[in-house]
Amino acid sequence: MKYGFRRTMAWAHGWAGLVVGWLLFAVFLTGTLSFYRQEITAWMRPEWRPGPAIERSLAADRAEARLKTIGRQANRWLIDLPDGRDRAAHLAVWRDPGQAPRFQREEFDPAADRPVDARRTYGGDFLYYFHFDLQMPSIWGRLLVGLAAVIMLALIVSGIVVHVRIFKDFFTFRPQKGGQRAWLDAHNAVGVMALPFHLMITYTGLVTLMFLYLPWGIDLAYRGDRAAFYAEAALAQSPPAPTGKAVPLVPLGPLVATAEAHWGLPAGRIDVYRPGDAAAVVRIHAADSSGLAHRRHQIAFDGTTGAILAVEDGRPAGIVRAVMYGLHLGRFAGPTLRLLYVVAGLAGTAMIATGLVLWLVKRRPRRQRLIEGLNVGAMAGLVIAIAAFFWANRLIPAERAGRDDLEAVVFFATWAVAAVHGACRPHLRAWTEQLGFAALLYGGLPVLNAATSGRHLGHSVAQGDWMLAGFDLAGLAIGLFLGWLSLRVARCSR
Repeated sequence: MKYGFRRTMAWAHGWAGLVVGWLLFAVFLTGTLSFYRQEITAWMRPEWRPGPAIERSLAADRAEARLKTIGRQANRWLIDLPDGRDRAAHLAVWRDPGQAPRFQREEFDPAADRPVDARRTYGGDFLYYFHFDLQMPSIWGRLLVGLAAVIMLALIVSGIVVHVRIFKDFFTFRPQKGGQRAWLDAHNAVGVMALPFHLMITYTGLVTLMFLYLPWGIDLAYRGDRAAFYAEAALAQSPPAPTGKAVPLVPLGPLVATAEAHWGLPAGRIDVYRPGDAAAVVRIHAADSSGLAHRRHQIAFDGTTGAILAVEDGRPAGIVRAVMYGLHLGRFAGPTLRLLYVVAGLAGTAMIATGLVLWLVKRRPRRQRLIEGLNVGAMAGLVIAIAAFFWANRLIPAERAGRDDLEAVVFFATWAVAAVHGACRPHLRAWTEQLGFAALLYGGLPVLNAATSGRHLGHSVAQGDWMLAGFDLAGLAIGLFLGWLSLRVARCSR
């Protein structure tokens, strides 16, 4: 019975991993890179050099003045205040139906008191949103990623059951044996190395969208009125009904100072409902970087008098969700912990990649040509596509209209070409060629940066601009690793 159970789990582990493995690889890789989304965005906007940091209260006042210009007749303003990793304030405006435009966004430089003057790009946000919605319309991408995450949890558990010596084998990595044994050892090693992280990041990823995946409890308890649930849980607010009476909005800077003094924590986000109306409400959230829980602390102010209306620190169930949300995003992490997040995320990506390769190696006498091609295109092709995304950012003229969408087109087109190449070329040659090409693209990023921005790696290091220098150094390191990997595969194909 025991043998039959393990054999069944092994079968399920192998086939379930194959079915969602390529999707999981993409989610893990782009999600891992998203931990540095601010740094990626900074590299992709070389024209903008942010000024010195200023007080958040002053930044709020300047952002408010800007919103009074661009956000007239709005029912809601949103201000994401600058922090140590992103010196821009992110402004958003919503209007009632019938008023155009319904939604506006702008990046604002509070130090210079003007909009950010740089090329249009999705930057690191493209990879961040791709990792959970796949750039698909409506909610389909999020549903697919959620299904894959559920299967990922089952894969982790079944993998522990199948590999009864998984922890012992972690200390007996035998790459010299080659073949199935070497790939299995590699799969075990990268899987065990960050196993708690893999469980945490997968489960908490489901928690971030749990109301999308399991809404029926809310529908039952609130009789289908989900807006009432979100309002009671302080997860979302609807603009109050307008009174039609124009009353100036209270200055936001003093409200930010009041909130920060109350918490002893920095503010991160300001929501303004019905600005300029007698019904105005200002809701200030503590910065995500100030603690583990995601937007746990909130204070609501009367938008016309500045009086405190409510102080919300969360209820027990909400705090649990906020902590899990914060764990997944990792915005609380300092530089060292963020690096550990990335290392663990790359280990998870490698675990998925070695599992997909191992599936083929175990079935080499009856391997499928289609699966071989999909392996190359889905994994090496994605690595190339991300590099092409960075190259497109610098090579598409900065003044071209719609250039941010064109960067995304280059990403998907490159990935599609890589998939076709992987299907048409012999298996190992396709790996060698794509890994080698990826090595050239990543290794060339510092050269591309120097040629298009005038700020070469030596200049960045000398100026102490470690955000820009770190990107270039990471590109070099990735290029060297991929080049070494390409040579190793080339030796196997001889």
